[in-house]
Amino acid sequence: MKILIVKLSSLGDVVHAMPAVQDLRRALSQAQIDWVVEPAFAPLVRRCSGVQRVIECDLRRWRRAPLAAGTRSGWRAFRAELQAQAYDWVIDLQGLSKSALVAWLARLAPGGRRLALAGRSDGSAYESLTRWVADQVVALPPHIGAVARSRALCANGLGYPLPDAVSFGLLARTQLEGTAIEKEAPIALGPKVVVLAHGSSRADKLWPPAAWQALGQRLMAQGYTLALPHGNEAELQQAQAIAQALSGAQVWPRLGLDALTDAMAQCAGVIGVDSGLSHIAVALDLPHVQIYNFDTAWRTGPAPGPLQYSVLGTPSPTVDQVWQAWEAVCSVISPVVEPT
Repeated sequence: MKILIVKLSSLGDVVHAMPAVQDLRRALSQAQIDWVVEPAFAPLVRRCSGVQRVIECDLRRWRRAPLAAGTRSGWRAFRAELQAQAYDWVIDLQGLSKSALVAWLARLAPGGRRLALAGRSDGSAYESLTRWVADQVVALPPHIGAVARSRALCANGLGYPLPDAVSFGLLARTQLEGTAIEKEAPIALGPKVVVLAHGSSRADKLWPPAAWQALGQRLMAQGYTLALPHGNEAELQQAQAIAQALSGAQVWPRLGLDALTDAMAQCAGVIGVDSGLSHIAVALDLPHVQIYNFDTAWRTGPAPGPLQYSVLGTPSPTVDQVWQAWEAVCSVISPVVEPT
């Protein structure tokens, strides 16, 4: 059996789709699973256990210059790669017009079917073209988390029981030789490093710099080293502002997604806002506290558990709330740092 997953973007959404792939692998151990995704997130999908072929679809760039020669050639190459194989199932895990277009273009094997969501769920975008393209749609409860939604769509559509355990299957290298990290400036790594994932593409998800500084001071008093990643100029400036009050905190150089995933995987844990990096921390099963300024943790936050917490506050969580969550995480793992 050959299965094509269509989940193009964004970073957090791509991570949330990974457990559905692991469910498919358990239920259909002989299946070939391919995935269509935007190029920016392809490095992460290539680390997802069970994905054999990653097909890059650069729709964002093509839409900016639809008549350009590069767009036309890129589109032709994408269609050729997409249609090189015929699929028994094409599963649209995104539910938007762009993913429906890709699902429609994909080639079906005799008897093959296109599977999609029947409608919108709370807090998630949905476009009706999804239903028109699909051969089979699955209606799900409107109040359902992002991870559970993808898992339930696949399980209900293909007719297998949903496993109790959630696994992301995100692989991280345990050795740095040959990766992009060694080409960058030296960065703090290891079991005494806590990553502060402070950046987000949405301003209303951010936590105040003063709060990060106060939290950082508490972490450093416990013997931790702090690392501040960034993905753009605004996040770099914010990281530098946070680090000014934290002597010894390190602003990491801008790393590619591969190198960043490897670096995070070797640290003591992550504290961050609702962002792609925080969702990677969850997928890597790292000790993690995720900060929410409004009640969407039920949809995108980590499942409740001893190693990972969501903290909600209005207008934002206090430093004490986040610190208490981090202490709760540390209370169930072997201490990696002796208090100073």
